[in-house]
Amino acid sequence: MAKLTLYLLLPSIFLTCVSASYVHSVDSSTSKCSDIPISYPFGIIGGNPAPAQGFEIRCASSGPMVRINNVMFGVLNISLLDGFVSILASATSQQCKRNSSFSLEGTNFTFSDTRNKFTAVGCDMVAMLLNGSSGYSGGCASFCSTESNIIDGMCSGVACCQASVPKGLKKLELEFTNITGQLSRPNKVNNTPTCAEAFIVEQNSYVFSNVDLSNTNRNNPQYRPVVLEWSIDGGYCEEANRSMSYACKENSYCYNSSNGIGYRCNCTIGFQGNPYLQGPDGCQDIDECTIKRPCTHKCINTKGSFQCMCPAGMRGDGLKEGSGCNGIGTMLIGIGKFLKPCLPVLPFTGLALLLLLLILMFWTHWLVKKRKHNGGMLLKQKMFSQGAPLRIFTSSELDKATGNFSGDNIIGRGGFGIVYKGILSDQMVVAIKKAQRVDQNQMEQFINELVILSQVNHKNVVRLLGCCLETELPLLVYEFITNGALFHRLHNTSLPISWEDRLRIAVETASALAYLHLATKEPIIHRDVKSSNILLDENFTAKVSDFGASRPIPQNQTHVTTLVQGTLGYMDPEYFQTSQLTEKSDVYSFGVVLIELLTRQKPIDGKMDDVRNLAYHFSMLFYQNQLLEIVDPQVAEEAGTKHVKTVAQLALRCLRSKGEERPRMIEVAIELEALRRLMKQHSLLQSEEDPMLCELSCHIDMNIEASSRLSLDNTKEEESMGTIMLPNRDLSC
Repeated sequence: MAKLTLYLLLPSIFLTCVSASYVHSVDSSTSKCSDIPISYPFGIIGGNPAPAQGFEIRCASSGPMVRINNVMFGVLNISLLDGFVSILASATSQQCKRNSSFSLEGTNFTFSDTRNKFTAVGCDMVAMLLNGSSGYSGGCASFCSTESNIIDGMCSGVACCQASVPKGLKKLELEFTNITGQLSRPNKVNNTPTCAEAFIVEQNSYVFSNVDLSNTNRNNPQYRPVVLEWSIDGGYCEEANRSMSYACKENSYCYNSSNGIGYRCNCTIGFQGNPYLQGPDGCQDIDECTIKRPCTHKCINTKGSFQCMCPAGMRGDGLKEGSGCNGIGTMLIGIGKFLKPCLPVLPFTGLALLLLLLILMFWTHWLVKKRKHNGGMLLKQKMFSQGAPLRIFTSSELDKATGNFSGDNIIGRGGFGIVYKGILSDQMVVAIKKAQRVDQNQMEQFINELVILSQVNHKNVVRLLGCCLETELPLLVYEFITNGALFHRLHNTSLPISWEDRLRIAVETASALAYLHLATKEPIIHRDVKSSNILLDENFTAKVSDFGASRPIPQNQTHVTTLVQGTLGYMDPEYFQTSQLTEKSDVYSFGVVLIELLTRQKPIDGKMDDVRNLAYHFSMLFYQNQLLEIVDPQVAEEAGTKHVKTVAQLALRCLRSKGEERPRMIEVAIELEALRRLMKQHSLLQSEEDPMLCELSCHIDMNIEASSRLSLDNTKEEESMGTIMLPNRDLSC
C-alpha cells in the first residue's frame, strides 16, 4: 500500500475562461478576483455578501485561494450552476513512499466523477482505490513489455492507465499490486528503477510522457488541475426543505447533488439569477417575449412564463415550435357568414350547425389535453424533479421522423415497447421507444427508465436524448446504435466476431454495470442483464440498454424486495427464490453473458436435453475437464487453453449460488481488463523473434492464470473456490 502526499501550489497564472452557462443578469451578487467570478455561496472574505461557511475565498496577489481542511488551494474556476470548483493541487500517491491519504471528509467537497480521471503511471501493476472497510471502489492496470511499446501521449494501459473516479469519493487512499512480479526481467525502464504513481487529475488535462516513469521526475510534486464538486450540507432535498438553514430561496427549486452528498439549488424554469440569494440578486423573471421571441404573433410575458395569443378568428398554441396559429376560427367565421343569410329562414338549423361545430371544437381540444396529461405530464414532473437535461420532442416531429411509426421502421420489440428507427429534420438518426399499450404498469416502466437514465453518464450506457410530452403513449428517444444487439451478432454464425472483440465487449459491459452499482446517487441494479440488452455501435463498442426494469437501492441498504422480473436463463436463482434484489443479481446475469461470449450458445437451448440451461451445462463440463467441448473453437484457437480456462473460472465465480460468494462488478471489470491487457502483451510478444522476448512471452502466458487473482478478496476468494482454484505451479519456462 502506498501513501498519498498532499502539496499546495500558490499559482501565479489562472484561467480566465468562464462557462457561458454561468452568466447572470445581476452583477451585485458576483465579485471577482483576478478576473475569476466568485458567486455566493462562495465569497471573498470581508466581501459582501459574506461567504457561506466552508466556501471562503481569499483574494491573494496570485489569485483566489479556497480553504479546504485548513489547506489553501489556488482556484482556477468556479461554477455556480454546475456545482464544481477547479483547483491546482498534487493529489498523488506513490508506491515507494509511506502511507497517507488525501481527505475531503468534513467539507462540502467531493472529487468530481464526471470531470476527473483516476490515472496511474508504472509498469506491471494494478492501482486500486480503497473504500474504507468495504474494500475497493475502482482502479486500473498498467503493463510494460518493452521500451518500444511505451508511447508518449498514449495512456491506454501500457505504462499508463486511466479509469473513472467513483461517484461521491471524499478520501483518496490507494493500494498498489505488482501483477507480474514473478517475471525474470528487472523492473526497470530506461535503466531507471520504476515506482508506480497514481493521482486524480482533471479529464483531458494530463498528457503521459515516458519521463513520468522516472523517479527523478517524481521527487518534485506535480501540480495538476483537480475538479471538486460542491454541495450544500444538510441531507437530501426532502430533509433539507424542513430545516431552518434551507439554502434555496424564492423562485428556485432544490435537487439532490449528483455526487450523492447534499443538495444544490437552481432557478425555477422561467427565472434566472442566483438561487441562493433573496431579492434582486436572486432568481428573477425572464422576459421570454423579448429574449426568446417564441410566439408566431402576439406574446405576453407572465411571471415565470409567457403566453402566446393568436389573432381573432385563429386558434392554436401560437408557438413557433408548436402548432402555431391556424385557420379553424377563420373557417367558423366563414361558415357563420355563409349561414347568416339563411338564419331568418332556418334559424334553428343554422344555430344547430354552429352549436355542433363548437361542440366538436371543444371535444377535440379536450382530447388533446387529455392525451398530453396521460403520458406527458407524468414524464414532465419526473424530469423537473430530477433536473434531467433532456430534449423535448413534439409528436409531429417524431411522426415525421418515423413515417407515422411505420412498421417498416421497427428495429426491435421488447416487453416494454416497440423500438422504431427515426430520422429527425436535422438528419440525426435516433431510436424511438413507444409503449405497446396504455396502462399504469407500462407508464411506470417508461418513467422509471427516464429517471434512471437521467442520472447516468457513461460511455458504455446507451444515451437518452429526450422524450415526447404530448402523446398518450409514452415516447422515449435514444441515440441510434448501428450494429444492433450482441445477441444477434453472437447467435448468427455467419457474422464473424473475434475473441479480442468479445473480451473487450465483456470489459465495457462490466465497466458500465460497475458504474451503475457504485457511481450513481443510489446504487442502480439493472435487473435484466442479457446479450439482447447489450447494443453494439459502429465501432462495436458495447452500450448497455433497456432500464425499464432497473431499480435503485436506497443508501445503507443491501437489497430491495421486489416482484421477480427478468429473463429465464439469465435470472439469478437466489433472487428468483427470495425476491430480494441485490447488485450480485446483475453479477450472476453477467456471468451468463460471459459464458455466451465464450461458447456462442444461447442461455436456454433445446439441444440440451439432459440439463436445464447453458450455465449448468457449462459448469458440468468444466468440472469434468471437458471445457473445450462447449467453448467456441474460434475462441479456443485465438485465446489459448490457459486463457479460456481463466475466463471460465471468472464466469463460474459470478454464477455461484450464494450472492455473497460472488465477486462485485468492479472486481470483475478490473480482472477482465487485466486479462485483456495481458492477452495483448502475449500476442505482441509471440510475434517477436528475439529469444529473450520469447522467454518473457512464456512467463506472461502462464501469468494469465495468476492474473485471475486480482479480485477484491484476493486470498479469501481463492480459498473458497475449491476445485475451481488454479494449482500452484513452477512459472519457470
